[in-house]
Amino acid sequence: MTVLNHIGGADVPAACGAATRLVDPTSGLTRGTAPLSGTADADAACAAAAAAYDRWSLTTPAQRQRALLRIAEAMEDHADALVAAETGDTGKPAGLFRADELPAAVDTVRYFAGAARNLPGSAAGEYTEGRTSLLRREPVGVCAQITPWNYPLMMAVWKVAPAIAAGNTVVLKPADTTPSSSALLAGLAAEHLPPGVLNVVCGDRDTGRALVHQPAVRMVAVTGSVRAGREIAAAAAADLKRVHLELGGNAPVIVHHDADIETTAAELAAVAYYNAGQDCTAPTRILVHTAVHDAFLTAFAAQAEKRRPAADFGPLNNAAQLASVEGLLERLPARAEIVAGGARAPRPGYYHEATVVTGVQQDDEIVQQEVFGPVVTVQPFADETEAFRLANGVRLGLAAGVWTTDHDRAMRATRALHTGIVWVNTHGTTVSEMPHGGVKHSGYGSDLSLAGLLDYTQVKHVML
Repeated sequence: MTVLNHIGGADVPAACGAATRLVDPTSGLTRGTAPLSGTADADAACAAAAAAYDRWSLTTPAQRQRALLRIAEAMEDHADALVAAETGDTGKPAGLFRADELPAAVDTVRYFAGAARNLPGSAAGEYTEGRTSLLRREPVGVCAQITPWNYPLMMAVWKVAPAIAAGNTVVLKPADTTPSSSALLAGLAAEHLPPGVLNVVCGDRDTGRALVHQPAVRMVAVTGSVRAGREIAAAAAADLKRVHLELGGNAPVIVHHDADIETTAAELAAVAYYNAGQDCTAPTRILVHTAVHDAFLTAFAAQAEKRRPAADFGPLNNAAQLASVEGLLERLPARAEIVAGGARAPRPGYYHEATVVTGVQQDDEIVQQEVFGPVVTVQPFADETEAFRLANGVRLGLAAGVWTTDHDRAMRATRALHTGIVWVNTHGTTVSEMPHGGVKHSGYGSDLSLAGLLDYTQVKHVML
C-alpha cells in the first residue's frame, strides 16, 4: 500500500522521493509506505492553499455548506475504505471504529456545514455621533494543521471541517504513523472542493516544522504533546501566527461514597480502556472516597481483567509508545502495587494488558505524567478538599469527572475542577455542538461547536 500527499488537487509523492515505512501495530510488520515530505513539499502545499484562498474565502456560507455536506455523504459512501485505512494504521477493532468513530466524524462534518451559515455577530450601531459601526467575521487565511495518531480521521475532521466552513484553506499534516485515512479524506473531498482548499502533506516532525515556518501560513492548529505545543507556539511567535493547541490530558475522576460502585466501575473501565487508553480525556486517575475505596478497587480491577487486548481494544500505536507505557510501570515506586494487568500482552504487535495501579502518591511520575495507554491509577481521598487538591494537582487540565448522587456536591465539583470539560455520572462523550478544549498545559482554543468555528475567524471593525 502506498500513501501519497495531496497537493493542489493532485496525489503526489514527496518531491525528494523519500518515504517512511508504515507499520501494522497488530503485528509489527510493514504494511506500506508514505511520503517523507520536506520543505519543498510544504512550500508547494502552502502555495496551493494560498492560491485557493483568494477564491474560497469569497464563497458564500451556503456554498461551503453544500461542499461539506457532499463530503459527509462521500465519507458514508466510502465507509469500507475509511475503515480499512484507519484500522490498518491503528490496529483498532474494525467494528468499534465503524460503529463509534466514523459516524461521529461524519456528524462533525455535517455540524460545521450548518454552523457555516450561523455565525453570530453584533448588530450595527452608532457608538459615536454621526457614524455607524459594524463587525465583519472573516477567515484567517492558510491554516497549517497537525493531528495525532490516536484518532487520525476524527482529529483530521475536527480541524479541517471548521477551518473550511469559515472560508480558510488548509494544509494538514497527519501523524507519521497514521496518514492513510487523512490522505483518503483529502481524495474524497477533492471531488467537492476546488484544488488547493484541502492539502495533505505526510511526514515527520521536520515536516511539521517546515509548515509552521512557512510564511503563507497564518494559523497553526495542533493536537499533540505538550512538547510539540511548546515548540510550535515558540516557532509561530516569530511570525506572529495564530496558534490553537490541544495538548492532551491526565483526567481525574472523583468517586464519592454515595456512587453505585459496580455501575461506576464498569462505566469508567469501558471508557478508560477504549482505544487502549490512547485518549486525552480517558479517566486515568480515579480518586475514591476512603469509605468505598477498597470496594471500588476490587470492582474496577475485576472490570480491567475482563478487558482483553485485541478483542476489546487495539494495540498501542507504535513501539515507542509501548515502551513508554512499560517504562512508567517499571519505574513505579516500591510502595505502588499493580492489582490487574501490568504487562505486555503475550501476542504479536504492540498490545498491553488493561492495568490498574494503586498505592501511588501525588508526586509520582505515573500520576503527574500522561500515560496514554491502558493504565489507570486509583487513589483514596478523605474529603472534598483533598479530592480537589489531588484532582487539580497536575499541570494538565483537559477533562475531569465526578460520580455522586448529591446534586450540590456535583455542582461544587464542576466549579472547583480546573479543566475544560467536566462530566457528571458519565465520562468521555462528546457532541459536535459543545466545545472541546483544555486549560493549563492542555493548551488553548476549542475544537467542535461554534467556539471551534470562531477560532478560525478574525474580526474586522467597519465604521461608516
